[in-house]
Amino acid sequence: MERTVSMDKERLRKQIEFIEEVDKLKQIYRQTLLMDGSRNENDAEHSWHLALMAMVLYEYSPKNDLDITKVLKMLLVHDLVEIYAGDTFCYDEKGNLDKAGRELTAADRLYSILPLDQGQEFRALWEEFEERKTPEALFASSLDRLQPLLCNYNTQGHTWVKYDIKSDKVFDRTSPIKEGAPGLWELVEEIVEDAIDKGFLERA
Repeated sequence: MERTVSMDKERLRKQIEFIEEVDKLKQIYRQTLLMDGSRNENDAEHSWHLALMAMVLYEYSPKNDLDITKVLKMLLVHDLVEIYAGDTFCYDEKGNLDKAGRELTAADRLYSILPLDQGQEFRALWEEFEERKTPEALFASSLDRLQPLLCNYNTQGHTWVKYDIKSDKVFDRTSPIKEGAPGLWELVEEIVEDAIDKGFLERA
């Protein structure tokens, strides 16, 4: 039986406005390079990559009944606030001091564009990701830490070298993987050690 959907023009107007606004995510560039080293990746590419990684790697979550749909939703919305707050480099100690405040302000502005029910849903997904308490958020966060590691490894340590990042900071940054996707932690250790051996990363 086909579903009949009556058009609420005001609701649709808000949804389209949000869709147009989030197109700006394609203009937010990150410190990491694409794996071929040709240019910096943008936030939209990063979010897409993480969602695909979740589909490929979900078996490495320690939770057998992981809600993969929620993980995918979380990964697709987790960086939307950066449209207004900007991307804060994870190793920028000064920039991270006011990151939470900037992103809260951005969330208030961005999610209020949507109809109330959808705005609340998207905001809740973002907050759950940030809090890293549920298995879904822990797994999503693990992928968010693994992907830049892979990018840096495949670009001969581009960001690590550029900002003089040592191995202890890389291990600290990726440490949530131990809990959110423990089956992938051995891979992290292997990548870091190989990066050190190849001169991409300096041992602390």
